[in-house]
Amino acid sequence: MIVYEADKQQFLSDSNDRDIEEVVFAKYFHTTGRNVSAAEKKSWKESLGYMSKVLSDSEIPNDVGVAVELHIPQSSKRIDVSLTGRGHDNSKNIVIVELKQWDKVTSSTKDALVNTYLGGGHRDVVHPSYQAWSYASLMEGFNEAVYAGGISVQACAYLHNYERDGVIDSDHYAGYIAKAPLFLKGETERSMLRKFIKQHIKFGDPSVLYELANGRIRPSKALSESLAGLLKGNPEFILIDDQKEVYENILAAGRSASTANPKVVIVEGGPGTGKTVLAINALVTLMGAGLNCKYVSKNAAPRRVYQAKLAGTMTQTRYSNLFTGSGGFIDTPGDQFDVLIVDEAHRLNEKSGLYGNLGENQVKELIAAAKCTVFFIDEDQRIALSDIGTKQTIRTFGTDKGAEVSEHELASQFRCSGSDGYIAWLDDALAVRETANKTLTPAEFDFQVFSDPADLHTAIAQKNNTGTARVVAGYCWPWTSKKDPKAFDIVIGDYRKRWNLDVDGSLWIIAPNSINEVGCIHTCQGLEVDYIGVIIGPDLIVRDGRIVTEPKARDRHDKTLRGYKARLKADPKNATAEADLIIKNTYRTLMTRGMKGCYVYCSDEETASYFRARLSPLAALT
Repeated sequence: MIVYEADKQQFLSDSNDRDIEEVVFAKYFHTTGRNVSAAEKKSWKESLGYMSKVLSDSEIPNDVGVAVELHIPQSSKRIDVSLTGRGHDNSKNIVIVELKQWDKVTSSTKDALVNTYLGGGHRDVVHPSYQAWSYASLMEGFNEAVYAGGISVQACAYLHNYERDGVIDSDHYAGYIAKAPLFLKGETERSMLRKFIKQHIKFGDPSVLYELANGRIRPSKALSESLAGLLKGNPEFILIDDQKEVYENILAAGRSASTANPKVVIVEGGPGTGKTVLAINALVTLMGAGLNCKYVSKNAAPRRVYQAKLAGTMTQTRYSNLFTGSGGFIDTPGDQFDVLIVDEAHRLNEKSGLYGNLGENQVKELIAAAKCTVFFIDEDQRIALSDIGTKQTIRTFGTDKGAEVSEHELASQFRCSGSDGYIAWLDDALAVRETANKTLTPAEFDFQVFSDPADLHTAIAQKNNTGTARVVAGYCWPWTSKKDPKAFDIVIGDYRKRWNLDVDGSLWIIAPNSINEVGCIHTCQGLEVDYIGVIIGPDLIVRDGRIVTEPKARDRHDKTLRGYKARLKADPKNATAEADLIIKNTYRTLMTRGMKGCYVYCSDEETASYFRARLSPLAALT
């Protein structure tokens, strides 16, 4: 989709003789039916005005194509300005220009990020050259007119208000600036940008813009083969037994689905049954079949971690747009995707947006957006009052669309030492459901209860030397260090630790120094380590042998219980039952992250005694 398209001559006329921002807005409103903010109109006016100065060069042909707000494949993002034509050798070329009104940034130690004032406050955002380069990479990977039609993509960034200062253009960003040159304020810089454009576009050709706008959105063979190569031979992604059976059923559904014959697939599996590994395998294989696919999860942690594992490095972003959140499908046209693979579907919300006020229902929107939608779900991992993803909800919306709904179950246990007995024991111990597993033996799983949180942390750190191990906790302590980096968050006697890291929290579980910090449910759900240490806070205690949950013991900033007080007033019985289940599910999820062992510390001594009593006398207690 292109909001505004013209040749250079028409663009200059609209810019010089009319209010270009109103022209673009009229096109935008006609195309989308939506309004835009005054700030966005202002940015169009100023930035496009500067682009008209750049294009006011007689050596740039009048019939060069000019596109404003060109939609990027596999994304809701749009390219500010795209110029199309032919090069000196008659090759088809596009030059994409990322426009910014910035006049100052501060550098960041994080890869490809700068800090600037935006949206009412200072925050980290990607460097403009990185942004332009990543957009070009997406077009090369997903627009068939580019990778198969011979259109070459060049990228650059133009910060027309920014004077060169050694910060935005420092050596720290040199690698990305080399991929997408950076042009700043002044006539000299403007001349350099003109030279860059003329280097790649010598002749105008309206057909290039037409081909680009109408190119099919499909993953390129090179991208698909690259992803498949990363999985090949990696034992973490090998499928066995029922995983393979379900995988083949997903592939059959994805390949056979159509607008006339939509499919919805529900895959249910408990902790450690390999849901995410199966989801990644299906994504890669269906992409290899030329299908337009995406991996979706509400929680950022699993998608960012698996993206990093596939790429082999945290700074690699070639595959990043295959992984997305669940709230971006509000305005997606029907059946735009061939297959959407939705992991952690129990975490889906009804509404989207920062304030939970956008869209109708995420389950409905995901089903509407694809010919085939695959949901991986474990209803016992619903850990927030806002989580609405259930099998029944999926069935209802799938049936409403007229889709064929199929259901599969993953039973094989790969986490928790492959022990179904541990999962059953934990369900019984946490009073999630009654089972026959009243006692846990050391042979079933390495479960230990510690009387001191520092000893627990030391034990987990030692396990981290030979594998992966992390410490997590219930969200019963305020995140004080978020505003005061010197402060400690989890303070229990002499034990003092901080939540998460000051890097991207969604990569906490694989960040090298995160063993020194404490994670929470949001940084580990859907992921696993060899050993997990769990600090059970005062929100879950035992009294007279009975599990009691205390919602008030959660920190007031805990979003998982947002709305609890209002629900309690309206319907005390159901609100109490819901909060009780959320807290139990949270600890069930935390305590099933370990493949080899789970060590716990309970802030309440009676609770610690309860768990010790549920262990076999043969178990080693600390």
